[in-house]
Amino acid sequence: MYAIVEIAGQQFKVQENRYIYTHRLEGEPDAAVTFDKVLLVENEGNVTVGAPTIAGATVQGKILEHLKGDKVIVFKKKRRKGYRRKNGHRQHLTKIMIEKIAV
Repeated sequence: MYAIVEIAGQQFKVQENRYIYTHRLEGEPDAAVTFDKVLLVENEGNVTVGAPTIAGATVQGKILEHLKGDKVIVFKKKRRKGYRRKNGHRQHLTKIMIEKIAV
């Protein structure tokens, strides 16, 4: 069984007892979170598609930790001009354990 859920403006494919990494969400570690924007649910070959969401369907999870992602290097250069800029960025993420998909 899996579902497609909209979390913080992005769509994620979630399954029970799996982890997902999303943009930083409000809440402390070990706090329960519920997502109600369920767009699609697949259960043993039966696919239910919402228009735009499935009424009454929820996905429940638990925040495990807040962390930073891998460093992304931003490098800009203009050839023959002596212009070089190097910058880095680490995205703030939240690790969530999906506990239950309820339809």
